[in-house]
Amino acid sequence: RHILTPAGARAGVVLVRGDQIVDVLPAGAVLPPDTILDDVGDAILMPGIIDPHVHCEDPGRVDWEGFEHATRAAAAGGITTLIDMPIDCQPVTTTPAAVQAKCRAAAGRCWVDLGLWGGLVPGNAQHVDALLDAGVAGVKAFLIHSGLEDFPNVGEAELRLAMPVLARRGRPLLVHAELAEAPLPPPPPSRRYADYESTRPASLELAAIRLMIRLCREQRCPVHIVHLSSAEALPLLAAARAEGLPITVETCPHYLTLAAEEIADGATVFKCAPPIRGRANREALWQGLQAGIIDLVACDHSPCLPTMRALPDGDFSAAWAGIAALQLSLPVLWTEARRRGLAPAQLVPWLCTAPARLAGLSTTKGALGAGLRADLVAWQPDSSFRCDSARLYHRHPVTPYEGRELFGVVQATWLGGQKIFAAGVHHGPPRGQVHLANY
Repeated sequence: RHILTPAGARAGVVLVRGDQIVDVLPAGAVLPPDTILDDVGDAILMPGIIDPHVHCEDPGRVDWEGFEHATRAAAAGGITTLIDMPIDCQPVTTTPAAVQAKCRAAAGRCWVDLGLWGGLVPGNAQHVDALLDAGVAGVKAFLIHSGLEDFPNVGEAELRLAMPVLARRGRPLLVHAELAEAPLPPPPPSRRYADYESTRPASLELAAIRLMIRLCREQRCPVHIVHLSSAEALPLLAAARAEGLPITVETCPHYLTLAAEEIADGATVFKCAPPIRGRANREALWQGLQAGIIDLVACDHSPCLPTMRALPDGDFSAAWAGIAALQLSLPVLWTEARRRGLAPAQLVPWLCTAPARLAGLSTTKGALGAGLRADLVAWQPDSSFRCDSARLYHRHPVTPYEGRELFGVVQATWLGGQKIFAAGVHHGPPRGQVHLANY
C-alpha cells in the first residue's frame, strides 16, 4: 500500500524476476499467472538502504567486528549494501593487494552486498590509479591523526597529487574534515563529556572544509565530506554548492539525534570524532539536511572491543572514539524525522539515492524501478521498540541508544529478490556479493 518510488508513494506491486525489478505496477494491475505474491500490507516498501560509511574491520581485527557480524546487523536494519572504510582493517586498504585481501576475507561471509573505499596515506598518492583499477569506489583521507598508526593523515601536498587522478576518473575523495595547525595534544583525563568536546572544536572542521573547498575549486575533483558534525560549516558548503563545485556532504544519525548537553559524566559510549555537539547545532544540521546542503545520512559504524571504551572509570580521554549502531540507523533517523513531522519518503534520497550516486551504484541500486536490483526493505513507521543490546547483531552490542524507544520496525529485507531477514530471523545462506567498481 505504500511503495516509495521515484515518482512518489503509491499502492501497487513490485514485480521481481531473478535478482531484478521487472516493473512497479499500479494496484489492480493484471499480474503474470505464475506470480507469487508477498503482501507486506501497511508497511513502507522502499529501496534497500545503502550505507557508504561502515567500519567492518575485516580482515585483521575480526575480534572488533568482522564481515559476518556487521552484515547480519545491516540486514536486520534494512541495509542491503555497505561500503567498507579502508581503516581499522589489517592491512589497511591502501594497495591493490589489500583490496584483494579484503575480497578474500569477505567471500561467502556477507549477508548483504559490499563495496570498498581505498585509502590515501602519505606515500601512496601515485598508486591511486591502481587502487581504482583494483575496484575501489573512491579514496578516503584523514586531515588529522586517524588514531591508528597504520593510517596516517595527509597534507595538502598529497591531496594535490591524488585529486587530479580522481578528477580524471570521476571518483570522489572522501575526507575526514578536521584540520589542526599542529598535532593535537593528548586530552586530559576526564569523565566530563564537555572536556572531551572542547578538544575537538568546530574550528577544526571549518579549517578542513575551507581547505577542501579551495582545492576542489582548483582541481575540480569530486569531494565528499564525511560525518559532518558542525552546523557552522553549512554556509561555506552552501556557497560552494551554489558555485557549482562538486562537493557532497554526509552527516550521521548520532549528530541528528543526540546532544552534548544530554551526555552524562562517564558515558563513553557516546564518544566519537568529530564529537556530538549541542542541541542548537543538532537543529541546524536538520535544517541543512532538509535544505539539501547535506546530501545523505551514513552511520559511521565504528565498533571496538568493549575494553577499549573505558567503561569502568568513564574516562573520555582513554575511550575509543566511535559509535556502534549500524542496525539502528533507520529507526534512529526515522524517530527524529517522525517527531519533526516528516514523511517516510523523505528518507529515500538520504539513505538510498544519494549514497548510490556517491558509490557509483546508481545504475543498479538506490531506487525502485525496472532494471534495478531487487534490494528492498519493508518497515513499519508507526511501530516502536525499546532498544535492547541483546537483540543487536554487531559483535559487541554496545550502543548509546540502549533503552531508547525507537520508531520504525524492520519487517523484512530482500537482497537481489531473496528474503534475507524477516520477523526477526535471518534467512540464509549469506548471499552478499563484493561489488568491485569498473571505472
